Order: sequence, then C-alpha cells, then structure tokens
Amino acid sequence: MPPYAGPSAAREDIAGTLRLLLFLGMAIALMIADSRMGWLRTVRAYGEAAVQPLWRLAGLPAKVGQSVRDEAVTRTQLSEENRKLRNALLINRARLTRLQTAAIENARLRGLLGAAEQGGLDVQLAPILDISLDPTRQRLVLDAGADQGVSMGQAVIDAGGLLGQVIDVHRNTSVVLLLTDPDHAVPVAVARNGIRLVAYGRGDRLELANVPMSSDVKVGDVMVTSGMGGRFPPGFPVGTIAKLHPNESRAFLVGELTPAAQLDRGRDVLLLKRVLRPTPVLPPPQVAATTDPSLAPTDTATTTGPATGSLANSATPSGAPPQASATAGAATNASTPAQNATAPVSSSPAAQAAPASTSTAPPPTGTPTP
Repeated sequence: MPPYAGPSAAREDIAGTLRLLLFLGMAIALMIADSRMGWLRTVRAYGEAAVQPLWRLAGLPAKVGQSVRDEAVTRTQLSEENRKLRNALLINRARLTRLQTAAIENARLRGLLGAAEQGGLDVQLAPILDISLDPTRQRLVLDAGADQGVSMGQAVIDAGGLLGQVIDVHRNTSVVLLLTDPDHAVPVAVARNGIRLVAYGRGDRLELANVPMSSDVKVGDVMVTSGMGGRFPPGFPVGTIAKLHPNESRAFLVGELTPAAQLDRGRDVLLLKRVLRPTPVLPPPQVAATTDPSLAPTDTATTTGPATGSLANSATPSGAPPQASATAGAATNASTPAQNATAPVSSSPAAQAAPASTSTAPPPTGTPTP
C-alpha cells in the first residue's frame, strides 16, 4: 500500500481561497455595520488605547534620532551665531572706544584752540611724537621743525598753561624742555598781588626757592609768568602753590607748585608765535609842572587889563627894564585861587614904553608859565 502523501495542492488552494473570501466578507460586514450603526467605535477606541504604547515604542528610535540630529544642527548654528555676535561685539566696542577717544581729543583740541583764541594768541598746533618724563630729564619731541616755522626759545603752552620752551630745532622735529626739568627755571609772579619769584624744575614738580618770610604768599595762590627776561610773555598760568614750609636755615620759605599744564597727557601742544592782544600797560603817573622864572616866555605883547586867578597873561619883552618885570610879577602873584579876584597891573612909564619896542623884540622862545 503506498504511503499517504498528504492533501493535494488543489485542495489547499481551494481552502485558502475560501478562508480569504470568508475573512473578506466579515471585514465588509463589519465596515458596513460600523459605518451605519457605530457598533465598533467603542471596540476601536479600546483597541487604539491598548496599541498606542506599542506605536510610541515603535516610533521612539525615529524620534530620538531626529532629536539628536536637530540638537546637533541647533548647537552648530548657535555656536556660529555666538561667534559672529562676539566678533560683532568686539568690533563695536573697538569702534565705540575709538569714537570716545576721538570725542575726548576733539574736546581737548577745542579747549586748546579756544584758549588761544580767547587769549588773543598767534599759535601753531604741533603733535607730540615722543615724551621723556624721567626724574632727571623732562623733554618732549614735537612733529614740527624748522620747515614748519618752529624757532629756538619759542614758548610752548596748552589749555592749562605754560609747558616749556623749544631748546632744539631740526628740519621736521623739535625738542621742548618742560618746566619741571631740573635745568629749567621760569620767572613767575603771584597773580593775586604781583610778587615776583622764580620757579625751578624738580623733576615731577615745581619749586619756589628762597621766598622771604615777609612775602604775602600763601597756599592756593596761582603763579603766572611775570615776563621778566623776555622769554615768556606775562600772564600765562604756571602752577598753584600746594605747600609752603621753611627751608633748612629757617630764613626763607620753600613753596611746592602743582603745574597748571597737563605735562603727562595730551597729544598736541601749542607753539606761541606772538601775542595779538598784549597785556595793557598802565599809563605813567601825571607829573605836576614846575614853575621856573627862567622858563618865562618872552612875548612882545603886554597885557594891561586885569589878570584872572588861574593864569596871568602878562609877559615882558626881552628888552624891558627890571621895573616892568617886577610889576608883572607882582600882578601874577596877586592873582591866587583863594582870592578868586582880579588884580590890576600897575602901569609904569617903563611898562607903557614896552609896546614901542615890539618891532625890535625877538620872537618868543619859552613856554607859558602856569
């Protein structure tokens, strides 16, 4: 008897087709029933609730991968944006600092030029190339020389006051000796009362040496150039007295000055050419005229009328006798401001003969006697 070979392939195909048709019919029936009567809505809701954790678990790897990709991209973008913002911030800070420096420089230049204009000064602006502020050497090197009109001994100022003087001139540069250099001294005067002194450089300050004890000098007095020596014009601020103390011998006072000029800062200075509005000079005192009989005029006319109290208009000719001169002098002395009256002039024969000699008398050679 031959062995059993199992169900034939045709039977299996028919069974599979029947199962498919059965399931298909059931699915159609369920869809029609669900769409018309809603019997499976509750079942579907519970099914979705039961399957939802599985969906989330299945989609978790994709979400994690997307999050990692987004985080990487976001960090890269943020890093790039932060780098750009930092660079922009640095650039803006540099620009702001430069603008602030330019504003400060403009204000300082306006102060320099304003001080020169208010003081009526003819000045030249010169930039500073180098500065040496050692205790034994106080110098400036300016970016201006002989080609720019700088000359030896020229005074150098800034908005605060006197800086120093030019001691060396080259073609395009010049050297300035500052007030505080130990080799420098400047004649000064107290602005309050005009007492003249000398300020010496002491490296980082100015000093007033050998101030008399009786001098009217006190702390806080402003010292200005006195104009003595002709090197510095008068009236420029030099410094303010900060301290006053006796010297070693106790015979004089020593004063310490705080310089008025900005010696340790600034990028430009002013070279003084000339003072357009010099310091006004007081008129000399009026001197009363002296009465000298030898300066009496020799006039040809003799006044025979009354003489006023201020001036006797009578004069004697050069050839008149002494009696006529004495008579005229008596008339002059008789007319005084206290009497404020007229005095008649006595007419003597000699005085009456005076007009006769008018043709031969010389011209007047003196000035009227008050």
